Amino acid sequence: MMLCAMREQQSPHEPPLLASTLADGGRSDAALALPRSPLLGRIALPRAPVRWQRIAAHASLGALLAGCLALLVFGVLGAPAFVWHSEGAFPAWMAGPLHYLLPASRPRGPALAIGFGAITLAMLLAYGVALLHVPSLSMKAIWGFALASAILLLLGPPLQGTDIFNYVGYARLGALHHLNPYTHVIAAESHDPAALLATWLNWRDPYGPLFTALTYPAGLLSLPAAYWTLKVATAALAVALVWLVGRCARLLGRDPRWAMVLVAANPLFLIDVIGGFHNDLFMMIPSLGAVALLLAGRDRSAGAALAIAVAVKFTAVLILPFMLLAARPWRRRTRLLSGFALALIPLAALSFALFGAALPNLAGQSQMLTAFSIANLLGWVLGLGGGAPALLQALEVGVVLVVVAQLARRADWLTGAGWSTAALIASLGSLWPWYLIWLLPLAALARSRRLRAVTHALTVFLVLTSIPYTGQLLAAHGLNPLASPVGHAALALTAKYAR
Repeated sequence: MMLCAMREQQSPHEPPLLASTLADGGRSDAALALPRSPLLGRIALPRAPVRWQRIAAHASLGALLAGCLALLVFGVLGAPAFVWHSEGAFPAWMAGPLHYLLPASRPRGPALAIGFGAITLAMLLAYGVALLHVPSLSMKAIWGFALASAILLLLGPPLQGTDIFNYVGYARLGALHHLNPYTHVIAAESHDPAALLATWLNWRDPYGPLFTALTYPAGLLSLPAAYWTLKVATAALAVALVWLVGRCARLLGRDPRWAMVLVAANPLFLIDVIGGFHNDLFMMIPSLGAVALLLAGRDRSAGAALAIAVAVKFTAVLILPFMLLAARPWRRRTRLLSGFALALIPLAALSFALFGAALPNLAGQSQMLTAFSIANLLGWVLGLGGGAPALLQALEVGVVLVVVAQLARRADWLTGAGWSTAALIASLGSLWPWYLIWLLPLAALARSRRLRAVTHALTVFLVLTSIPYTGQLLAAHGLNPLASPVGHAALALTAKYAR
């Protein structure tokens, strides 16, 4: 029993490597037993020479970079399956600098949806190979990959999303037109060029007050300058997140390569978080920074960092009870809470000065549905017609119960925060693939193999359901998760908020 318990606590971040392999970052030519894979769990595979493992590891990263390059090329060419808004306005400044080097053609046709899916699936396969051979990767290789992938995706337009234009639209609404984005909609300034590209024209700003305030300086710039400012900031934050994951792993006494590759090479992190230029990274940096500060014993700073994350996106508050669980004894918890509370004072003052008593429009967001959200599919399977309001409320209660249960266990606090985040993602009626970034760093740092297995399963699910061809294929066979009164109501609400 004791031996089994010890094995359960052993982290796959600590594979049985030879001392020489640990010393030189996995470059030894000695024979090496294949470590337990965080992707597949316990699996018995034949031994392979380290040089072949190294070849497979570097080839997988190369394949992921090739996928990023393919996404960049098709994005710059304005393929609609890759860049949703390219059928409308698609100026050269949006396409990126490679627009002037590639032919001025815009590929179209249903085959592009299949092509996008093929690239995404190939990247998913390469991700699995990379995780199997992490010990053969040096830190230089991992950092080279993280930087190269961020630069490649930075050079192209946003992939499968238009949120960056909503960010700019709300910023210009407040900073340039002096209208409160929490009480006004982008359509109130329909003559602004940002309104031609934004999608949520009739939806009040749902983003946190600190994020909206941070975008105000960009709102004073020209539209191309604001667009590229936010893109560069997002790509830089993506690299910073990889560094923070590695830093946390070191503070936990683990090999940072496992955690860094698990995050940096994830295809959804590449395609949707970096390539889609979503603001979740603005929340994840202070949130994971709070984790690093807590692990380093800097409790007040950890609390202040988490307050910043909450002011960017309220989702970050979910980790607070687990940080309090980890901060022992009580004087550490007091310092953590004092740092959190003291940081909230200037943040609240900033919010009131800019936006008054108005708050982000989270209520409108909670009423939406996406076809392949877990909540909508569950309601569809149960015969409720999809993500009915009663089901969504029940799932919200379920999230609270998961949090309470994980706190009561008093086990690994990162594992508890990870399970609670996974429950939150499963409860959302409107689920998008980039939401995985909320869970990915926690799964990379937690001790639970089961949590990592669920994270990988969620990765596969979100990859498959985000491919444009998936919806087309299912619809051709009469399977449409939104073809119900609940789905029709959600689509009508989306049409009301959008253009």
